[in-house]
Amino acid sequence: MGTEQLLIALQQGDSAFPSGGFAFSWGLEELAAGGLVATAADVEGFLDDLVVQRWNGFDRVFLGRAHGAPDLDALAAVDRAVEVATWSEAVRAGSRRAGRALLGVQARLIGGDAAAWRARVEGDDELGHLAPAQGLVWRLAGLDLAAAEALSAWSLVQGVAAAALRLGLLGHLAAQGVAARNRARLSALLARPAPDEPAGFTPVADIALGRHARRDARLFAT
Repeated sequence: MGTEQLLIALQQGDSAFPSGGFAFSWGLEELAAGGLVATAADVEGFLDDLVVQRWNGFDRVFLGRAHGAPDLDALAAVDRAVEVATWSEAVRAGSRRAGRALLGVQARLIGGDAAAWRARVEGDDELGHLAPAQGLVWRLAGLDLAAAEALSAWSLVQGVAAAALRLGLLGHLAAQGVAARNRARLSALLARPAPDEPAGFTPVADIALGRHARRDARLFAT
């Protein structure tokens, strides 16, 4: 990764970047409320499941396809494939909400195809998933696929660690420790090619997301 790409990744991955990522716990809030996640080890186990079973096997595949999509019609096909392959309505809704939050910012910062894709997404309730949005906007921002994959994976780790902090599961240092200990896992995954076909199995997180969607009072959108 060259200096320019490094600086782009640092900006895009900064916790102060207004991508809306702070609003998503990906089921952690529900699991914490039920007492199923209470310690740093619990958070790490939850995060490991998301990274390996969801991100690497599923989101990473669609991010790569979106990053290489030659036009917005091809991108739409990738996005619709995410919709079809995601069985849980709560997970689909969370992915679309996160993707649309990212697109809302990037449409204004980057313009061009990012703005055109956002307009297209706003007219179709089934478009706007997070992984395709990441693939598109980070390519437009100047990141190659390897950098975009690393940023996507790290954003998930950072987001879950931050959610654990806000939920009172971890202190500041413990949250950073969880994130730091995931670097080796991410490095090992990213050193290998993405799977040819998407596959993900995170039943605990998926059930938690479904239950969370029915809560009247909640801190996070997912």
